[in-house]
Amino acid sequence: MKTLVLVRHAKSSWEHAGTPDHERPLNHRGRRDAPDMGRRLRERGLLPDVIRSSTAVRARATAVAIAAQFGIEPEAVVLDERLYGSSPDTILGVVGELDDSVETAMIVAHDPGLSDLAFDLSGTIEHMPTCAAAEFSFDVARWSDVADAEPVEFRLETPRS
Repeated sequence: MKTLVLVRHAKSSWEHAGTPDHERPLNHRGRRDAPDMGRRLRERGLLPDVIRSSTAVRARATAVAIAAQFGIEPEAVVLDERLYGSSPDTILGVVGELDDSVETAMIVAHDPGLSDLAFDLSGTIEHMPTCAAAEFSFDVARWSDVADAEPVEFRLETPRS
């Protein structure tokens, strides 16, 4: 079994209009929601073996805040520039490259790619709010097989759920 957790970055700040999109930080709500989501996932028994994140400031901050709730050091979060503004196919490409010894992987990225992928995999998850986590379990041995597999089960957890 492989478990894929897709996390949309937490709420970002629009306080400084001239800030480039890639450099936008989390706002107050985002800084609150990210560790809370990590705690909730940990309390459910989830433990990612690897966390890959977009290089955008808001995604990195979300990934690091969630990782801390699992006792994972910030340096262990793997940054991947392909996850910034990525399509579902690009995200699945990153997932397909994961080492097959990894059982649970977390990807922290952006919309619309994440919501599109969550819908492609579930058929029902149409939108992932900020800091939402969509968890998919696949009965496969290799990450490269996830792209062609249907999840055995899935769930969506949002900051408000």
